[in-house]
Amino acid sequence: MTTDLTTPAPAPTQAAPIQRRTMRLLFSTQIVAGVGVTIGVAVGGLLAARVAGTALAGVAQSAAVVGAALLAVPVTRIMTSRGRRPGLILAYLVGAAGGVLVVVATATHVVPLLFVGMLLFGGGTAANLQARYAAVDLAEPARRGRQLSIIVWATTIGAVAAPNLAAVAERLTRSWGLPPLAGPFAFSSAAFALTSVVLLVLMRPDPLVTARRLAAAAVSAAGDAARDEHPHGTGMAAAWRMVRARPAARLGVAALAVGHVVMVAVMAMTPVRLGEFHDDADVLRVVGLVLSLHIAGMYAFSPVVGWLTDRFGRRAVILGGVAVLLAACAVAGTAGHHTPELSIGLTLLGLGWSGTMVAGSTLLSESVPPGVRPSVQGLSDLIMGLAGASAAAASGFVMREAGYPTLTLLAAIATVPLVALALRRVPERVPTEEE
Repeated sequence: MTTDLTTPAPAPTQAAPIQRRTMRLLFSTQIVAGVGVTIGVAVGGLLAARVAGTALAGVAQSAAVVGAALLAVPVTRIMTSRGRRPGLILAYLVGAAGGVLVVVATATHVVPLLFVGMLLFGGGTAANLQARYAAVDLAEPARRGRQLSIIVWATTIGAVAAPNLAAVAERLTRSWGLPPLAGPFAFSSAAFALTSVVLLVLMRPDPLVTARRLAAAAVSAAGDAARDEHPHGTGMAAAWRMVRARPAARLGVAALAVGHVVMVAVMAMTPVRLGEFHDDADVLRVVGLVLSLHIAGMYAFSPVVGWLTDRFGRRAVILGGVAVLLAACAVAGTAGHHTPELSIGLTLLGLGWSGTMVAGSTLLSESVPPGVRPSVQGLSDLIMGLAGASAAAASGFVMREAGYPTLTLLAAIATVPLVALALRRVPERVPTEEE
């Protein structure tokens, strides 16, 4: 552990201005980096189809999801030892390097290089996910849900702007001699690099390091004997033991993973479903509209979800999110060839995901001691990412063999273990360092 705890800890009253500055910084960087991430999602499938062929386009997209999940491990290891700032910077720089490799692969038509580039491009997503946890390091307990949700909400701005900026980036980079669809990834790389520089310069003091110093000062003031800051270890194995030992942590991880599985499985096959009853000239416009409503459901209402999380409790909002996910599956699965009903289902799907994401992340963050928090958060993002990638892969098979209504039914059934876990009462409090 290299964090310097010998530096005098700021007083609790000094943490408030640091938290406000951190929130402003994270909100701004989430917008910029969110543009980079969403551009990749918007054009990644089309680009992969041109370079690798339609059959491998889904594999290339999945590579970015898996990359985001796997990168959570080294990123959180760095955060554990040195704080949020270096971990976030590393993830964004890896994402920037991935975008450059995608551009090179597009120009050279080297398919393996495209997969490597997409894998590394997932670093941008990994950083955006981890940024939400930086928002609660110094947050007051009664405001953790709202502050985390504000950073999630910032992604909405980037997601809305990204499709238009993708077209602008394509036009601007055409004079550089880049092949079609490569320009947006160059733009994404620039966005990630800019975000890294801003964090390097402005994320001082580091919120996680500051939170640890406050915790250490509180222990000292209480007259407790000196002890190892990480009595349980800080690796993924220690994080797994911590999650297994704490019911609240288990519920937080389960909410994140199950909510993501349901959302990804249904969302991934919705464009295919729309393609069954819209012709080629109309399907892209309809898919764009439906997915825009879905993204709005995911992010636009997150401040309200955060307020509900703080007002009524984490467990209640997780259960509410599950209820909305079930409603989404019912509406989408019975919509038939009615696009308006399918749009409502996808909007509800995003809203239900927001409930499990915001409340689950908040509960997880406050259910483990500060010393192991980054490792546990990284483990949760790893599980969530791999679960989502598995759901995306399985959804195509289910869609082909049994159809879209069966897919939504299976997605609804997947929530049963989460409901059972959430109905068991778990403590919602911040554990002390010795726990």
